[in-house]
Amino acid sequence: MALLLKENTTIALEAIRSNKLRAIITMLIIAIGIMALVGILSAIDAIKSSINNNFTEMGANTFTIRNKETTMRVGRHGKRPKAFKSITFKEAMRFKEEFDFPCVASVSTLASWSARLKFGSKKTNPNIQVFGTDENYLETSGYELLEGRNFTVPEILSGNNLVILGNDVAYSLFPKNAKAVDKIISIGGAKYKVIGVLKTKGNSMGFGGDKICIIPILNARQYFGKPGMSFTLNIISKFPWLMDIAVGEATGLFRKIRKINAKEDEDFDVVKSDSLATMLIGNLATVTLGATIIGIITLLGAAIGLMNIMLVSVTERTREIGIRKALGATQQAIKNQFLIESVVICVMGGLIGIVLGIIIGNLIGMGLDTGFFVPWFWIFMGTLICIVVGLVSGFLPAKRASKLDPIESLRFE
Repeated sequence: MALLLKENTTIALEAIRSNKLRAIITMLIIAIGIMALVGILSAIDAIKSSINNNFTEMGANTFTIRNKETTMRVGRHGKRPKAFKSITFKEAMRFKEEFDFPCVASVSTLASWSARLKFGSKKTNPNIQVFGTDENYLETSGYELLEGRNFTVPEILSGNNLVILGNDVAYSLFPKNAKAVDKIISIGGAKYKVIGVLKTKGNSMGFGGDKICIIPILNARQYFGKPGMSFTLNIISKFPWLMDIAVGEATGLFRKIRKINAKEDEDFDVVKSDSLATMLIGNLATVTLGATIIGIITLLGAAIGLMNIMLVSVTERTREIGIRKALGATQQAIKNQFLIESVVICVMGGLIGIVLGIIIGNLIGMGLDTGFFVPWFWIFMGTLICIVVGLVSGFLPAKRASKLDPIESLRFE
């Protein structure tokens, strides 16, 4: 059996070599289909890994109290969307002062989505997020300092013009060997003194990442304040096993601060870091399904093309089939020959597609700072899919070849 398989594989390779152009085009069609499937799904795996890493750095014992988003209410009476009031600075600070559970709480606000920072003649792109925070923000958000220091409590209370730069921002404004600390930069029309630079964290899914700068929260209110400005509370439990109790205590206290009756639902969201990661990954399911459908459609086109080429190959090699049958080859042997030839073409094209897919997935992964990875699952699945496509595409041509009459085949010109 092994000898027969080896012989059929050798014949298949010789047939491929004798029709190089046709075989290469077919392999490229298969490669594009596998590349689309493996590349997109590997990229989605990289995004999932990036989300998990981002929230893991925050810690599994971290949760957030944030403003509840506007909800649409659709009904027979055409009710308007329900808007929830923002979390005010006064409410957030009162919570921080009164929450006496063994936790660390921080107050923050997104002052600007699209600020531009300047230092001398150098400036960043207008896509830097400016956060106004207190002295506990670095601890509750998972950031660490590369150089410099954190804000002090007096600096927070005074609203001094001080800033801590994200890693990408510091790299954009200052040469590689230059120190950013103690330099004066511009944010909008105001001057700020740099007191620290954050370690790199990665710019995944828009969660601040390295394209951020952090200023004292009172300073953010002064220079970036706007009507309806909402504040966020990040809380990290000192003891992970008390996480659920901490969430319950925090929810109860904030309901009291917001003056919510016992019969009313919360008008704010309490989100655990791992729950948010799960929710975001769950939202990728639709993208994964769409990518899979695109890859399958591409592979279906490739399978039809391969089947057509194999049928042409059977017609061109009718005399060869007649000779093999005259020498004693059985129908099963002829069928196996063409099936193996179809699978070999598919696997060779699939290997090219898998390599290209891995490259595409890792390029996206590098953009998300997830590092190099080898998607072994999709390599295995890609190879298995190639074998299945080869068998399905080659079955009809192989069956047709095995049914040819040897005498008529020998007469074929």
